[in-house]
Amino acid sequence: MSTQTNPFPASPHSPDERTMAALAHGSALLNMAAGIGGGIAALVVWLTQKEKSPWVAFHALQSLVFQAATLIVAVLVVGLVWTVGFIISFATVGIGTIVAVPVMILFFFGGFALVGAGTIYSLYGACQVYQGREFRYLWIGDWLQRKNPGA
Repeated sequence: MSTQTNPFPASPHSPDERTMAALAHGSALLNMAAGIGGGIAALVVWLTQKEKSPWVAFHALQSLVFQAATLIVAVLVVGLVWTVGFIISFATVGIGTIVAVPVMILFFFGGFALVGAGTIYSLYGACQVYQGREFRYLWIGDWLQRKNPGA
């Protein structure tokens, strides 16, 4: 008879709670196909779970804030660079266009890379909470904990 020990200690949260928290984090995948779909899914998890499980609600709110912040930063950076690039392109026809257009294209794809990296980070969080481990997004988790100490 083999005695295997579980490498993960028992989580104080039910399997359903862990699944809902993982779904909230994993909802970031929807952003790749549906723009803000992940944020909407995380909001739905938060709204449906905030009275049932403060732990799930905290993870859903973390996911929602992280996805919103990632989207806002990506849009602001790409939008700013594109605006400046268009101004340079029109103001300095010729050499300005030769420099501005590649930079604009680079930042456009950089915005996608930022959203992709955020999605990977969210999926890591989904795996952590599904296994019963705690997970907090850098800066966001601690900030939300200070705003809501009971979570």
